[in-house]
Amino acid sequence: MRFLWRMNRKKPARKIPNPSDFKAAFCRRTYCNQKQIGVIFIAKLVVAEKPSVAMSYAKVLGATSRRDGYLEGNSYLVSWCVGHLVELAPPNVYDAKYVKWSIADLPILPERWQYLVSASTKKQFDILQKLMHRPDVDSVICATDAGREGELIFRLVYQQAGCKKPFSRLWLSSMEETAIREGFAHLKPSTEYDALYNAALCRERADWMVGINASRLFSCLYNQPLAVGRVMTPVLAMTVVREAAIAAFTPEKFYTVALTLADGGTASSKRFAQKADAELLLSKCRKEGRVTVQKMERKEKSESPPQLYDLTALQRDANRLLGFTAQQTLDYAQSLYEKRLITYPRTDSRFLTEDMAASIPGLVMDTGKAFAVEEPFPIHVQQVINGNKVTDHHALLPTKSMANADLAALPAGERNVLWLISARLLCAVGEPHCYAETTLTTICAEEEFSAKGKVVLSDGWKAMERKMLGELLGKQKEAVVLPDAQEQSQCSVADAELKEGQTSPPKHFTEDTLLHAMETASVDSMPEGVERQGIGTPATRAATIEKLVQKGFLERKGNKKTKVLLPTDKGKALVTVMPEEIQSPEMTADWETKLLQIERGEMEPSEFMTEINTMVTELVKNTEMKKGANALMKSKIIGVCPNCGKPVVEREKGWFCENRECRFVLWKDNAFFKRLGKRLDAHVADKLLRDGRVRLKDCRSAKGKTYNATVLLFCEADGRSKFSLEFEGGC
Repeated sequence: MRFLWRMNRKKPARKIPNPSDFKAAFCRRTYCNQKQIGVIFIAKLVVAEKPSVAMSYAKVLGATSRRDGYLEGNSYLVSWCVGHLVELAPPNVYDAKYVKWSIADLPILPERWQYLVSASTKKQFDILQKLMHRPDVDSVICATDAGREGELIFRLVYQQAGCKKPFSRLWLSSMEETAIREGFAHLKPSTEYDALYNAALCRERADWMVGINASRLFSCLYNQPLAVGRVMTPVLAMTVVREAAIAAFTPEKFYTVALTLADGGTASSKRFAQKADAELLLSKCRKEGRVTVQKMERKEKSESPPQLYDLTALQRDANRLLGFTAQQTLDYAQSLYEKRLITYPRTDSRFLTEDMAASIPGLVMDTGKAFAVEEPFPIHVQQVINGNKVTDHHALLPTKSMANADLAALPAGERNVLWLISARLLCAVGEPHCYAETTLTTICAEEEFSAKGKVVLSDGWKAMERKMLGELLGKQKEAVVLPDAQEQSQCSVADAELKEGQTSPPKHFTEDTLLHAMETASVDSMPEGVERQGIGTPATRAATIEKLVQKGFLERKGNKKTKVLLPTDKGKALVTVMPEEIQSPEMTADWETKLLQIERGEMEPSEFMTEINTMVTELVKNTEMKKGANALMKSKIIGVCPNCGKPVVEREKGWFCENRECRFVLWKDNAFFKRLGKRLDAHVADKLLRDGRVRLKDCRSAKGKTYNATVLLFCEADGRSKFSLEFEGGC
């Protein structure tokens, strides 16, 4: 696209280009007045979700001229959003009375929804709005991420900008140039994604209604700010229930007798609750000195290759093997996608479509070469093909571009995630792992002893797994080989010993196991025949966990590789006062099922929203403060307000005066302390409130020099906190 103007007479006229210079451009009309004379060429506006993706599109489309907030060229304008440019308005936009939180004003149920453009994103929104209304732009292409959220991001911008021009949809699973060209050559009608948009809109508005009303309701009931969400709260509840089960667990000791057979293998008895019973059996076995073979059973078994990754499965393995958080894995995968090294990461499918079958052998061979897998290996493509199990996007794959990329130049995190995805592809098309499992049942001292052995018949895909991930998998347990034995034959006992053990409590949640719990939550309670979505979606589960950590409801504990997720006292308290319907996984799983039905056109959005309205109204109407919960929910007092003398309590973002009329607060994210190269933590806050001052060592100046100083706290006339520095040595 070229758009040329002859401006006022003070500026020299620019030469109007020949329309033949542009393959897709043609003269539409002449635009003339006293100040402007030019030719307008029809252009298409492409709206991506973020700048990096827009750059990839622009390169393929030939839009190489950089402008402020967009690129242009070859009859295309390519611009971008920056996440959610347009967001739901807060309650006070609907009515000024909602500035103050009051149960009497609940529920807040907007009849006409309002949206705002935040100050931080206004510049880019204004650019998009101007581009959409440019007279040379005849149509728009929605090129945001191909999913529910991407659809919502674009449509809200399109509507808020007041754009009426026709738009089409770019739907991609890969950022390779060939895939981008193919996608732009076969754009989808926007109407095909209306149902997807409706589902996204319902999800956003329902979350707003539950979050706003529930957060205000419980914050007012318990006199402190509490963040409540229909996904976040059930996930928190799962961790609280798990920790309660661990705390209530009483380990029980048990005893077994283990017989080492002279011909190989170890046979074990049943468990005994009493040590004396096990010791008596041990004595008898030592005296008898041999076992009689009662049964020898051999079964050949096979373990099918693992399925390809969806996002959740990738996040689980990355946490288990690499120690990555779910959010870190998503961030690494998104970066790899934008670098055209993997396909679209936010997928819940673990299979490929039938039309991809022909290209998979070549991709597998290229992937093997990229990771120095030189020996020939089988490729069973049909194992990964099932179009019926592919939703919006197919399973995660490395791309052909990956084979020619400099993998060593990638950041370590990205390289490791790419390694996992590539290894999974090579394993998924492999052969079954086959083995023979032997169970030996013997009798000694009239008690039954059993032993299990295993012989590998064919390594199959596990050989590839060891080659690709050997170091990450760690040392594998060697298979026990039992001797061939005939029934009723006898075998000498080389050794007999007493072994003591105890029952184990449930394990703390790791990110791996919590993701699995979110994925499978409420499966048993859902009706037969419906899609079971668990809590949240693959794209949102990582963000949910991170939000719980950021708000102080969960904390990570452990070493670098293995961290567990534990509820804080604040998290336990919140779950304690939550009604069952809010903390139940069944509610959010039901939501996800209905949202999927809306996506498929099987449910009207109005029906869903009516249900949410009713649920929120009943929640506000029927919820009362739980007896004795005040003590549980009481905020930690750390000092006395220097302005009004009321208690100062710690909350998520700082230390606040409990007097609602007082404006005193010590913000955790404090700009004054940041300039000193310091952080305002609990220790510093305590000293300031107690003494009005705190001495800090090794403060850092703007020029990088270090010094010691004392920070003094005082209050302004309106109660706000203010700081000053007292330098040591009178400097």
